[in-house]
Amino acid sequence: MGTFCSVIKFENLQEVKRLCHWGPIIALGVIAICSTMAMIDSVLWYWPLHTTGGSMNFIMLINWTVMILYNYFNAMFVGPGFVPLGWKPDSMYLQYCKVCQAYKAPRSHHCRKCNRCVMKMDHHCPWINNCCGYQNHASFTLFLLLAPLGCIHAAFIFVMTMYTQLYNRLSFGWNTVKIDMSTARRDPPPIIPFGLAAFAATLFALGLALGTTIAVGMLFFIQMKIILRNKTSIESWIEEKAKDRIQYYQLDEVFVFPYDMGSRWKNFKQVFTWSGVPKGDGLDWPIREGCHPYSLTIEQLKQKADKRVRSVQYKVIEDYSGTCCPLNRGIKTFFTSPCTEEPRIRLQKGEFILATRGLRYWLYGDKILDDSIKEDVSRIRGWFPRNCVEKCPCDAETDQAPEGEKKNR
Repeated sequence: MGTFCSVIKFENLQEVKRLCHWGPIIALGVIAICSTMAMIDSVLWYWPLHTTGGSMNFIMLINWTVMILYNYFNAMFVGPGFVPLGWKPDSMYLQYCKVCQAYKAPRSHHCRKCNRCVMKMDHHCPWINNCCGYQNHASFTLFLLLAPLGCIHAAFIFVMTMYTQLYNRLSFGWNTVKIDMSTARRDPPPIIPFGLAAFAATLFALGLALGTTIAVGMLFFIQMKIILRNKTSIESWIEEKAKDRIQYYQLDEVFVFPYDMGSRWKNFKQVFTWSGVPKGDGLDWPIREGCHPYSLTIEQLKQKADKRVRSVQYKVIEDYSGTCCPLNRGIKTFFTSPCTEEPRIRLQKGEFILATRGLRYWLYGDKILDDSIKEDVSRIRGWFPRNCVEKCPCDAETDQAPEGEKKNR
């Protein structure tokens, strides 16, 4: 019993630690600022107890805040769902994860941040400090929908408040008694004064609300686009690479995505349900007629084999500290650092790297480890500056380049 209680406490502590990250701190800060300022400004501009419309307006503001926070915390704390450790199905087509000591279920991928294989992984989101996947995809998408809607409502209140206050100021002078549009209609007048500080705070909240509406609204449309095709962001990328692989080798084959149910409504119901509980167990998935149950996994294996063939070996000629934007590697390298949370790897002169993809001034690859290091670390991979390495003679002769490098020449 004591062991059980200690495990529960430890798991709860781990979940609370998710809040101690720049993503949730910023996201919750924006929600708190916009919601608080909208409620304060509503008291000034549209007194809740004076009319039915004012009451409905105030109730809607509270409702937006509650629903946004509910779906946000649901996406964060419920999480995506993980493949059970040591999971061993009866299939020869699945990939094996050395970290989790288990096979990767169909549509699952290993997340370096969570250090687990995530069921139906879409992406790791820094704003919730967790992965978006099988269990929380619906909550995450609802948050992306509700946040812009709530911000649009708040932005309208901010604009109307500033307009009425500026109108009254210009009409009666800055040194007269502070009144608002509703003063003539109700008694007593508003108890909250609207000075320069309140005007600046409202203007700042308006900027946050408009920025959130645009940024989060775009993410919502991206998510809905892939949900209506019953895909994830990773699976969309795999499908694009499948087309490139077939075209590159001029193969007489066609890749058909197996999880598209054939209609948008059926695909929609794979994620959103009335109960809020996603369909299935996250390990087995229905497929469209005529597709192989593991065709996506088979395509992944083909792409990984192709990546090994087309990868290029480099030798490190200058040390690299692993910083995100190194000043000592040149201005162009500094300003073109990859905009991603993927890691940078520290390099020492004389080491070897197997690069699999690259940009104009950066490369991504795996460090070739000695046998003594392999015992402690299974894999070290990440981004590094191109001017820190040079091609090994054997790879320079074949003139093969990492994915994306030939396009940048």
